[in-house]
Amino acid sequence: MTPTLDILNHWNITQTVNPADDGGLINDTFIVGEPPTAVLQRVNPIFAPSIHHDIEVITQHLAKRGVQTPKLVRTTKGELCVPTEAGTWRVLSYLPGITVHRVTSPSQAASAAALVGRFHSATEDLDHRFHFVRPGAHDTVAHMQSLRTALDTASGDPLEKEACTIGREVLHRWEGWSGTLDLPMRISHGDLKISNLRFSSDGDTATGILDLDTLSHQSLAVEMGDAWRSWCNPAGEDQPESARFDQEIFEASAGAWLDHGPSISKDERENLVAGIERICLELTARFCADAINRCYFKEDLVRFPQPGAHNVHRALGQLNLARSVHQARSHAEQFVRSR
Repeated sequence: MTPTLDILNHWNITQTVNPADDGGLINDTFIVGEPPTAVLQRVNPIFAPSIHHDIEVITQHLAKRGVQTPKLVRTTKGELCVPTEAGTWRVLSYLPGITVHRVTSPSQAASAAALVGRFHSATEDLDHRFHFVRPGAHDTVAHMQSLRTALDTASGDPLEKEACTIGREVLHRWEGWSGTLDLPMRISHGDLKISNLRFSSDGDTATGILDLDTLSHQSLAVEMGDAWRSWCNPAGEDQPESARFDQEIFEASAGAWLDHGPSISKDERENLVAGIERICLELTARFCADAINRCYFKEDLVRFPQPGAHNVHRALGQLNLARSVHQARSHAEQFVRSR
């Protein structure tokens, strides 16, 4: 959805406004100015406008601790955002640098992990009650049940055979997963895929953290499990046949995160690697169910004209990654215990 002049006037935006090269899976994103001076976004309606109170509190706290994030730019009337029937519009400050979509070296992963560790250390003493909460965002048990329901109702769907094949394996692997679900809850970013970090122009040094809509309380096993399932797959998310868990990248990033991150309990440490496999399976289940339900993730209908096909493609990538994590899990756990 292209912003109207009425929307732009809330911030007196007169510069050029162009769609971002990568608009993301959820929000519509536009770059303001050439060179860029700000980011304009239409936030998906799944996020209530009250989320912006959380973003402002936490970004201000992070800024005091030297962790760089985009800052909300208030409207001419001093508002944090502009709610509309089609979603909420907001403007954020622009962080210079580049976005990367896959980790290409252990040093790059270590820089990302050190930054994220500083984020977690910075928020360790922040007592914040969230205005907006998405219940069950990482309720893996509920996501598996949603997958079962989708598979049961897939009769006649053009993607039924592919989705059911993937879905059955996911459910089987989840039944055999070992780990602890009941862990301490901490302030977390909630979506630390590598493309949600900003890097310097050389692509090797992480400089800031983006996309703060998913700020919440959750366990470090979920938070870092999601980070490592993104960072430790050199193939990225568009080459499912090549998806694998890279032990060298994991060790470089896990070591850096443990060095720069908060103090953690024994249970938290013991479940860090289990969290990677858990999130891989959870995402596979979500993509697989959405291939049938088509209700959440945006798809690239140019590359995948058949509705649901892109999500099958994504699901297969996460399933292959889950298989690889499972094979490497014992070695990875030994590394974490040794730190």
